Amino acid sequence: MNKHQEKVLIAALCGLVITAASALAVQPAKAAGYEVDHLAQVTGVADWDQLNVRKWPAAYSQKTGAFEPGVAVWVDRCVTTKSGSDWCLVDRNYTQGWVNAKFLTLVYDTDI
Repeated sequence: MNKHQEKVLIAALCGLVITAASALAVQPAKAAGYEVDHLAQVTGVADWDQLNVRKWPAAYSQKTGAFEPGVAVWVDRCVTTKSGSDWCLVDRNYTQGWVNAKFLTLVYDTDI
């Protein structure tokens, strides 16, 4: 094996390692969680702020939207991450994604 072939092999192996690592990075969204299927309200967010909606259940994940304080959202399910915080998959109109559960309060009275 010459130097060029060796470099190509190493580059290919690095690509495989990166691909495998990225597949594991998105795994929390598929992790076993608990079903909620309930209406909730965004709470604990300052009046001047918004609750960020994320692509995956992690604070460092890509932001896909935001909700104003007091907005009602549908909570599909939640997961507990390694950091210990619960993240919930929520939906409202055309905005869907993950939010930190500490900013949600389940609503039992549907007159919001």
